[in-house]
Amino acid sequence: MTAQYPEHSSGAHGVAPEDVDESYQRYKQEDRSLGDIISEVMDNASTLVKQEVELAKAEAKQAASRAGKGVGMLVGAGIAAFMALFALTLLLWWLFAILIGSSADPALGWSGLIVTVIWLVVAGILAAVGKSALDKVKGLPKTQETVKKIPNAAKGNEEENR
Repeated sequence: MTAQYPEHSSGAHGVAPEDVDESYQRYKQEDRSLGDIISEVMDNASTLVKQEVELAKAEAKQAASRAGKGVGMLVGAGIAAFMALFALTLLLWWLFAILIGSSADPALGWSGLIVTVIWLVVAGILAAVGKSALDKVKGLPKTQETVKKIPNAAKGNEEENR
């Protein structure tokens, strides 16, 4: 079975020479070696990779800028929440002082101690829950396993990894 090329005007496939792909026409007109073609393909691939890296850098810079603004807003919210918590602490302190003593003679010492104990209990509960969550983290077990296999694979002793 012989291949019919578009430049043959036999009309076997109904393809006129003017309908032939432009790159095919260029290929037929050029006298290039396979090495030249491969070199051009490699250059084009290299250029494409460089362009993709530049695009990724630009996108990362833009994303980092947006993330920075978001983090700044979250820090501001955290500071505002801390100030609200501080105000709540003072409110509780005075509330307990008046309940234990009176409005004329508030028991500031005892109420301060009560509020401190409340916050210590809250801190203890949060610490226990946080430690429990951290104890459940296993790290990167698959990565650790595969990294241990690298020395044997590099030496050609992959069978020792099984």
